[in-house]
Amino acid sequence: MHSGELIGVHTTLPHHEVLRLLCAATGHHSVELQLGVELTPDQVGTFDSLVARRLDNEPLQYLEGTVPFGSIEVAVDSRVLIPRPETEYLFELVVTMVAEPLVIVDLCTGSGNLALALKAQFPDAVVHASDLSPEAVAVARSNADRAGLEINVAHGNLFDPIPPSVKGQVDLLVSNPPYLAEREYADLPPDVRKEPRVALVAGPHGDEVVRGIAGQIGDWMAPGGVYAIEVSEFHAQAVVDAFTDVGGTVVQDLTGRDRYVMGRLPVE
Repeated sequence: MHSGELIGVHTTLPHHEVLRLLCAATGHHSVELQLGVELTPDQVGTFDSLVARRLDNEPLQYLEGTVPFGSIEVAVDSRVLIPRPETEYLFELVVTMVAEPLVIVDLCTGSGNLALALKAQFPDAVVHASDLSPEAVAVARSNADRAGLEINVAHGNLFDPIPPSVKGQVDLLVSNPPYLAEREYADLPPDVRKEPRVALVAGPHGDEVVRGIAGQIGDWMAPGGVYAIEVSEFHAQAVVDAFTDVGGTVVQDLTGRDRYVMGRLPVE
């Protein structure tokens, strides 16, 4: 079958999604496919399977298998949250705030996107990452191998698996933790609810994980250290008070929403 014919047949999905799925199924660039490529029966079958899964609300990024993030690309599947533009902007913000961090910590690492992008940016840094989900830890470790970047990924809750030897030594701490309240989960789009619930929902109020970080962050940060945590736009002003001792302020994302709590510890 000719790619042009196939693109025209599928009107149940947006045109850009059809093209992206056809790229994933065939390995061809979208420009080639629109100009016209003869497809094998196997490629057509793979494409039809991807379309059926997308119509069942499986996220497009899971079907494509990878997501670009900073200077790297990470594999994603149903075991991990899909990296969002808001998190990539957090990465862009922090790299302008630190020069040569020696110790970096990423809590709730998921696919490892932040930890790996920061390791690529600061190759001399020692990077520690943790996640409560053993499945996410496996994905992050696989992505580290895929990128050829050495980071330490450990299974456990927040700081629990981070080596005690780095207490008071962390130059940069980042996190995109779960920050939705349980009541908010039901209102999410169907494809977002295909992502791991544990990576989305923090608890009844939505601020439980963020406040858990705030309760310990002062013990781990080095003098002059920078931290940046992605939070819910609905909770940012409410949780920033928990970071008073470490100079927390609310920072907006590119759409003008309150999205991050960030701070720099004083230099002693």
